[in-house]
Amino acid sequence: MSLEDEIKALEEELEKTPYNKATSKHIGRIKAKIAKFKDDAVLRAMKSCGGGEGYSVKKSGDATVVLVGFPSTGKSTLLNTLTGTESEVAAYSFTTTTVVPGALEHKGAKIQILDIPGLIAGAAMGKGRGKEVIGVVRGADLIIVLVDVFNQSHVDVLMKELYDAGIRVNVERPDITLKKTAYGGIRLSKVGSLQLNIEEIRAILSENKMMNASVLIRGGATQDDLIDAMMGNRVYVPSFITVNKTDLVNTEVKFKIEEELKERFEQPPMMISAHTGYNTEELKDRIYESLGFIRIFLKPQTGEADLEEPLIIRKGAKVDDICRKLHRDFVDRFRYARIWGESVKHPGQRVGLAHKVKDGDLLTIIIEH
Repeated sequence: MSLEDEIKALEEELEKTPYNKATSKHIGRIKAKIAKFKDDAVLRAMKSCGGGEGYSVKKSGDATVVLVGFPSTGKSTLLNTLTGTESEVAAYSFTTTTVVPGALEHKGAKIQILDIPGLIAGAAMGKGRGKEVIGVVRGADLIIVLVDVFNQSHVDVLMKELYDAGIRVNVERPDITLKKTAYGGIRLSKVGSLQLNIEEIRAILSENKMMNASVLIRGGATQDDLIDAMMGNRVYVPSFITVNKTDLVNTEVKFKIEEELKERFEQPPMMISAHTGYNTEELKDRIYESLGFIRIFLKPQTGEADLEEPLIIRKGAKVDDICRKLHRDFVDRFRYARIWGESVKHPGQRVGLAHKVKDGDLLTIIIEH
């Protein structure tokens, strides 16, 4: 039996097994085994598919966005519309054979947008050079899941491929700490309520040969969360769905697709036409907002603050991140910084590299000369 057949058999068993207190341990073990097998399958695909010219793209700008979709959903046309980049466009499948980068400048932010070869079912397991494509997606700051009005059901396949490749969209990383120990079995500590019991945890960890470990879970967790923490290679990326070619259907069909996707994925999709430009400016706004950019105004040690062209950086950034963005020597030569704004208790407060900035902060960096 091949690895793919074993995975399929386990998934069928999982689907048939009702979840309750008596079966929770067994279900946890099956899920952990599926996760391990899928990781093995992805690793095997990565070794067999080789390098692939054009798939190594250096990240640039303030953030990187990847367009993920099936072949011929209009990714290349959308890239051209958003950035002016000339990505080859034709009316047949598999047009894009390499990763094509483009640069979008919006509200002061420089955003790299990548047009990747279209995903197909089985991409996470290496089909259609899928592993190389998935590797690019895993490094993204934002994923745009692109479908067209005639194939909106492709969203489910794309989401499954991302999930199988260890990409978790629109969820927070679970606060779980696992530390292997030499003895003592599985020892559980928790902060807050937890539905998982110790037997489920032992069953899951045993599938990764973790018989002795210290487990700390804060804020609750599911079996899937624990498995993800155990595998240790998951990435957590924001994403939204965009439906292209809306100019080819009437208003009623367009509204039906929009409402259906909104209900199923708990967020409204972007309804666009890359060909006519319909809603593409609104799409730029949503990209900017989804990336969580904030504006930091810089004030030199002597002179006036620059209130016209703020530094654009991601939410949650620290003074350290700003120093690295401005100049590679700033961290080594850093003495302290002064901040005026929402992130400090009083104007001009002195802070260090670890201080988190907020939108609209005014910052002066003091360095050694």
